[in-house]
Amino acid sequence: MKDLRKLEEIWAKFVYEGEMDESVQPAVAAGWRRCKESGVNPIGGLGRRVDDEVFRSIREANSHLIEAAMPIMQSVFDIVRRTGFLMVLTDSVGYVLETMGDERIMAKTEDLRFVPGALWDNQSVGTNAISVALDYNTAIQMAGAEHYCRTHHGWTCSASPIHGPDGEVIGCINMSGDAEQVNDHTLAVVLAAAIGIEGKLSILQSAELMRSALEGSADSIVLLGGGFRPVWVNSAAKRLLEMDDTELFSTDFRKLIPDIDWAGKGWLHGGSFSDDVRLTTGSGVVRCSAAITHAHTLGSRTINVTLKKQKHLIATVNRLTGNRAAYTFDDIITEDPEMKKTVALAARYAKYDGNILIEGESGTGKELIAQAIHNAGSRSGGPFVAVNCASLHRDRLEEELFGYEPDAIPERREGSPGKFELAQGGTLFLDEISEVPIEFQAKLLSAVESHCITRVGGKQEIELDIRIISSTNRHLGALAASGAFRSDLFYRLNVLLIEIPPLRRRRGDIKLCAERFLSRLNSDNPNMSKTMSPEFLEGIMNYDWPGNVRELQNGIVCAFYSTSEGELGAHSLPFMVEESGASGETGEVDAQEGETLSALTLSGGDVEKAAQRLGISRATLYRRIKRYGIDVKDLRHSVSNLSDG
Repeated sequence: MKDLRKLEEIWAKFVYEGEMDESVQPAVAAGWRRCKESGVNPIGGLGRRVDDEVFRSIREANSHLIEAAMPIMQSVFDIVRRTGFLMVLTDSVGYVLETMGDERIMAKTEDLRFVPGALWDNQSVGTNAISVALDYNTAIQMAGAEHYCRTHHGWTCSASPIHGPDGEVIGCINMSGDAEQVNDHTLAVVLAAAIGIEGKLSILQSAELMRSALEGSADSIVLLGGGFRPVWVNSAAKRLLEMDDTELFSTDFRKLIPDIDWAGKGWLHGGSFSDDVRLTTGSGVVRCSAAITHAHTLGSRTINVTLKKQKHLIATVNRLTGNRAAYTFDDIITEDPEMKKTVALAARYAKYDGNILIEGESGTGKELIAQAIHNAGSRSGGPFVAVNCASLHRDRLEEELFGYEPDAIPERREGSPGKFELAQGGTLFLDEISEVPIEFQAKLLSAVESHCITRVGGKQEIELDIRIISSTNRHLGALAASGAFRSDLFYRLNVLLIEIPPLRRRRGDIKLCAERFLSRLNSDNPNMSKTMSPEFLEGIMNYDWPGNVRELQNGIVCAFYSTSEGELGAHSLPFMVEESGASGETGEVDAQEGETLSALTLSGGDVEKAAQRLGISRATLYRRIKRYGIDVKDLRHSVSNLSDG
């Protein structure tokens, strides 16, 4: 028990004579010195309240603290109600936020102006338990004359700082009463209250963080309580479900997702579900990917439902699988007038939504043109999904193109979107369309006409917003005329036709493309940079390139890495081209091989002289040398030995 009379003597000696007794609590002594230095009136100590508008802003800034503290303060006050003690909550500066007390004690606080809105700090009302707790981040009990101002000497106060989740002091909890009732238990009660408030703040912060995370999620999240009715939904779910709150929170959620066997999943015992479902919303049925799990909560049974519209899922799949167009019209290099017209026509077609058919030999760049059209069109921000129709298994065409529902395919429990769905909002490129089996073309025609598909095993039509570009290395019109391809499908695909000329019809582009390919190789391999000799250029210009630009590109790559010198010459040609125009008859081949050996022998292994004897270019002779496996070096050596002999 503190000696209140002794404390008065110690206080008077300091206030009037400046002598500090060493028994004074260090934090209290430090406060007294600050008060004396600042000229605080020791006979004062009356609080001063801020105006209502300022106080409202202070309370708003401390709303979380008030929310966490009030229930705990009320619980403590219910216990000490008849003891004459006052409960006080302040912010981190010392502004009184809330007070609780009986009529007698509240009347005394009015006399001191110890009321909500008053600042209870060292400078304003002298050293007190609240100011010490906040200034020194410590719990403290003060009684009688330990207060700097005489008007407080009839009080005993116990205060503890309140810390936020990050450890920072955010407020103070205080109990004040008659000084004659000072008791150590009061400080223990205050400390327990402060710990309780801090725990509540931590829970509130965790809940707020969780709520923010769930609100910020693009997924629709619904928590179901009793009767499978929603107890909480995030904003994304509200937008998806399109129901007002009254309807939403009274709805049995099982009715909105009828695809699930709700009764057989054992939700209340840890059951879970993940698959594609149909969801009934305020504006109709939408397809979603759903994940449903039992949420572990204290004393209640809750089911967590996470929904993602399939368009978002499809966008994710497209990002992961690289369903995008990389090329634009700027990537198409040509000096050929016919090819320039083709590119200009494709650029015009890019502005329209009609189906496009691209015809051209293999290797002419049909997909490059298709990608450029996509990137120049209104759907450039959407996916570009390329499908090689020739590579699709005949028995799986429908599921590959249209997708399938869960359990519709044996041993495939989960459903999957098809290529048509993946192209939603973008372009579907059907390469080698002529290879689609005739028996499947009727279903393909329906999808092309209506821009609607139905998954395998499904009943609901899925509307599509896509552009369809097809390509073929055959004349689709001739196939349709012969009955090898449905004519009605041909006419649907052939709304806008683009014909790409083969490389042999645009000789000027051979050199241009070769230079571009070599430039890229030199850039990627600066230590083995190469040039092209006139003989090399002559050789590639005289070749027909049946594989078109693709064959030329592959040939340049092969010659580049196979040639050790810094120049691609006539000796590099065999690495990239095959003998053209050679007869398939054995006799002619044998005669040509003998003729070639003879010319090389008579020329002493000199390729240029041998070519002159035969009346062919060196490139053609090199192709023959490669074709017949002639070892020119060995031939030269043999001829040299014969001469020496």
